[in-house]
Amino acid sequence: MASQQQLGSYAFLIGAAIAIIVGALAGLGASVPLGGMEAYIPLILIILGAVVGVLNIKDKHINEFLIAAIALIGLAGTAGGLQIIDQALAPLGSILVGIVQNVAVFVAPAALIVALKAIKGMASEQVNTL
Repeated sequence: MASQQQLGSYAFLIGAAIAIIVGALAGLGASVPLGGMEAYIPLILIILGAVVGVLNIKDKHINEFLIAAIALIGLAGTAGGLQIIDQALAPLGSILVGIVQNVAVFVAPAALIVALKAIKGMASEQVNTL
């Protein structure tokens, strides 16, 4: 049976692969032919992201992960600006937009869980100092 660390690693690899492949295809204007299951891809990314947040991110990496997640999610909010690249290298900008948006869907639930872990840790420290 796989350990929690291995399960978290697999969740990360699968989630990242799905986000990149589906994002690139979306940027090309294509969809993944899954017989109507395409609508479940964001849900799958959210579940895998939650698994990564619970199993992979340890206390010593919380700050680094949250900073990276904030940067990525912020980039996803302005990812439409990447489409300007299409003027020189079509359809690279659209592909990048699709990838960034899907990776943000994958990372957001992990960031939420890790942020809650950080808040819990800070609250525990405050209680212990009283």
